[in-house]
Amino acid sequence: MQDFVQQLSSLLDSKYVLTKDEDKAPYLTDWRKRFTGKALAVVLPSTSAEVADIVKLCAHHHVPIVPQGGHTGFCGGATPDDSGKQIILNLKRMNQIREIDIANQTITLEAGCILQTAQEKAAAQGFLFPLSLGAEGSCMIGGNLATNAGGTNVLRYGNARDLCLGLEVVTATGEIWNGIRGLRKDNTGYDLRDLFVGSEGTLGIITTAVMKLYPLPISQWTTLVACQDIASSIALLNLFQKRATSLLTGFEMMTQESLELNEKHFPQMANPLSGSPPFTILVELSDHESEDHVKQLLEMILEEAFESHLISDAVIASNLTQANAFWHMREHITLAQAQEGANLKHDITIPLSSLDSFIQETDVLVRAQYPGVRIINFGHLGDGNLHYNIAPPLGVDPKSFNEKNEKSIHELVYAQVERCHGSISAEHGVGQLKLNDLRAHKGEVAHELMKTLKRALDPQNILNPNKVVSI
Repeated sequence: MQDFVQQLSSLLDSKYVLTKDEDKAPYLTDWRKRFTGKALAVVLPSTSAEVADIVKLCAHHHVPIVPQGGHTGFCGGATPDDSGKQIILNLKRMNQIREIDIANQTITLEAGCILQTAQEKAAAQGFLFPLSLGAEGSCMIGGNLATNAGGTNVLRYGNARDLCLGLEVVTATGEIWNGIRGLRKDNTGYDLRDLFVGSEGTLGIITTAVMKLYPLPISQWTTLVACQDIASSIALLNLFQKRATSLLTGFEMMTQESLELNEKHFPQMANPLSGSPPFTILVELSDHESEDHVKQLLEMILEEAFESHLISDAVIASNLTQANAFWHMREHITLAQAQEGANLKHDITIPLSSLDSFIQETDVLVRAQYPGVRIINFGHLGDGNLHYNIAPPLGVDPKSFNEKNEKSIHELVYAQVERCHGSISAEHGVGQLKLNDLRAHKGEVAHELMKTLKRALDPQNILNPNKVVSI
C-alpha cells in the first residue's frame, strides 16, 4: 500500500494526504462517538477533477473510499471500518459558492460548502435557502444531499431532494457526470439526480449541486403553545394548515420529558409556558406581506384553538431574539441528550393518522418492558418525523444499558413503525447503523433492486462499502 499512498501524494500536494495517526484521528470517529474506524489515509481534494483522479486510482488498486463531509451524521455513514484498508475522501476544501442566479432563483454550491454559509450568502442577495437543521453551522451540502437531510422547514419546502435541481457527481470509475442544470422541468429519461441524492456516497460522490432559492420572507411570527395530548397537537396542525395554508413554515413538537432534560443541562432554556405541559408545540408562520397581516392571522388561529380547547396556553415571540430562543429550545434537545450520555435514537416517520396510537402504544410497551427508562420524544410533527429516543433510567450506566438492550428496543420500536406503515429512517439515513434492519423494512424486492443498482454503478464495491446496502 505504500506505493498506492505515494501515488495519492502525486495527485495532490502531500499535505492534503494525511497518513499520520494524529492527523487522521479527527476523521475516524462519528459525531455520536458510536463508530470508530481506521483509514489508510485521509485525502482532501479541492476540485472535482482531483476527486475523479483519486477515484480512478482507488479503482485501479481496489481501495475502498469513504466519502465524508462535515462529519455530523448520526448513523456512521461517513466513518470507515476497522480494516485500515479504506481511505477517507473528505470534501471540506471544496467549499465554494460558484453562482447565485438571481433570475433563475438558484444557488450552485460545491459539496464542502457549509450549510449556514449558503444560507447567509443567499440572504445577502435577498433570498432564502430553506434547508435548515441543528448542525447547519458545520454540516455540508454534499452530506445534506447524500443523506437527503430534512430539518425544520420540510413542511413548507421539502427535504434536500426537493430543493435540488442538478448535480455533478464522480462515478465509481472516476468519470464526472455533469448534471449541473437549474431546470425545474427536464423530462429526458431516468432522473439520475435522484439516484445519488440519499445514496450516502454508495453510488457516486456528489461534488457540486444546484439548489432552489426562494424570496426572503419579510415577516415571521413564532409561538409556543401547550397541548395536553398528541391528538390535540395534530388537530392544531390541521387547523393551522387550513387557516394559514402555505404560510405555515414550522410545526415542531417537544414532550415534557424532552424539555425537562433540556432545562437540566441548559437552565436558561426553561419552558415559558405555564404548568410544564405534556406537549409543547413550536409554530412559525412566514410571509412576504406586512408584519401585521401575519400577526393577526396567528392571533386569530390561536384564539380559535383556545375556543376549541386544543391548547391551554400560548406565548408569541415579541421579537427576533425571543423567536430564536424558542427555536434554540428545540435545537438543544439533541445537545442535552449528548450531555446526558449515550441514548438509543430512532429517527422515524409515522403517518399523521397513526401518530397518536403509535406514541401511546409504544410508550406503554417501552415502559412496561424497560421500567424507569426516559422517553425523549420530539420532532417535526408537521411531516410526521419523530426523534423517538430512549435514555436509561436515572443512575444506570448508559453504556451498559445500551449494550444489553439496544437490539431488543430497536426491534420493539421498529415493529411499531411497521405496524403503522412508517419508515425507520426519516432524515438521518441508514449508514452502517441500520444496515441490518433495512432488508426487513424495505422488503425483499426493494432490497434486491437496491443491490442491483449498487452492483451496476459500483461493480467493484469501492464506494462506501457496507453502508446502506451490502453486496
